[in-house]
Amino acid sequence: MTNTEEIIALEQQYVLQTYKRAEFVLERGDGVWLYDSEGREYLDAGSGIAVNALGYRSEIIVDAIRQAADGLLHVSNLYHTAPHARLAHGLIGASFADRVFFCNSGAEANEGALKFARKWARSQGHSDKTGIVAFTGSFHGRTMGALAVTATEKYRAPFEPLIGGVSFTGFNNLDSARQTINHYTCAVIVEPVQGEGGVTPADAGFLTGLRALCNEVGALLIFDEVQCGMGRTGTLWAYEGYGVTPDIMTLAKPLAGGLPIGAILLTQEVADVMAPGDHASTFAGGPLVCTVARAVLDHINQPDFLADVRAKGAYLADKLNQVAAGSPLIEGVRGKGLMCGLLSTIPAVEIVTEARRHGLIILVAGEKIVRLLPPLTISPAEIDALVERLQQTLETVG
Repeated sequence: MTNTEEIIALEQQYVLQTYKRAEFVLERGDGVWLYDSEGREYLDAGSGIAVNALGYRSEIIVDAIRQAADGLLHVSNLYHTAPHARLAHGLIGASFADRVFFCNSGAEANEGALKFARKWARSQGHSDKTGIVAFTGSFHGRTMGALAVTATEKYRAPFEPLIGGVSFTGFNNLDSARQTINHYTCAVIVEPVQGEGGVTPADAGFLTGLRALCNEVGALLIFDEVQCGMGRTGTLWAYEGYGVTPDIMTLAKPLAGGLPIGAILLTQEVADVMAPGDHASTFAGGPLVCTVARAVLDHINQPDFLADVRAKGAYLADKLNQVAAGSPLIEGVRGKGLMCGLLSTIPAVEIVTEARRHGLIILVAGEKIVRLLPPLTISPAEIDALVERLQQTLETVG
């Protein structure tokens, strides 16, 4: 039995089988490249599902980890530490928000945002103002509250009943939203660019309309930027590209470049209703992860870096449109920045599986959407290599 076979056998015997993992064992990475235990090379256009924004073995991240490892790893939120205060200062200075709550994942961030919204509405004297509006195609996490605002039926059905008071309406359909958002709504939660739901950007008029509707009925607007935030769309936050400001924003995936962290950014109006003991997390905001997250934030939040992401996003989109024009398997391209979706004429999983044989890691985002989320540090030459391997994949599948 080879080392690869041994590891896979151990995983299949002892790990709960809730994932369909690829049939190789990843061992190391460098930049946008991954290497398995047999020495095979893969260009990673998935970034660990939008997490590894600075790629693998980033000096920024490695240096921050080394610095943090010489200090405290964990003390709990019963005590002050410098890294979480400095990260909070950086996030607030770079966004609309006045306060931040740290957690450990995107699902936790969305759970907290829903709790904050319910308490905010109650604090206004509206005990019956508990409704939450979400959208078709949405994905906000797998925990019970986050799952309740996730539209995909197959994710929801085995675990129902979920939390009540949630209504779904059409994404990018403002008329539908007007019929659903009312004075019993405490919050509207939306992804400016849907990730798992198909790499679908919101229309500018749709988000502007949601902001106006929330103002009209006295509801909070929550932007879930867990996947599309932190430079992914070419601006630090996706909302900046729309000129629409939320009341609450949730973050996670790329914030610490591979270490687990989530964050809820909120206005002072919302923060004012939260008191000690209202929400908590043992591991959240630890010194090590916050040190790394501040280094990642400072590196991404530079005008030249973000301009480079926009330029490479445009270059990748142009290349992908050329691929689509020459392949009967791809009928369109959509997305923003380095967050791209290919509309396929066949099940996307067939393309994703074949791509691995060509040394390319890509993702699905729905039954017929191929998703590309390369590290923000990918070079134009590496984009060319990505596209070449994608073309080879499509020719083989075709």
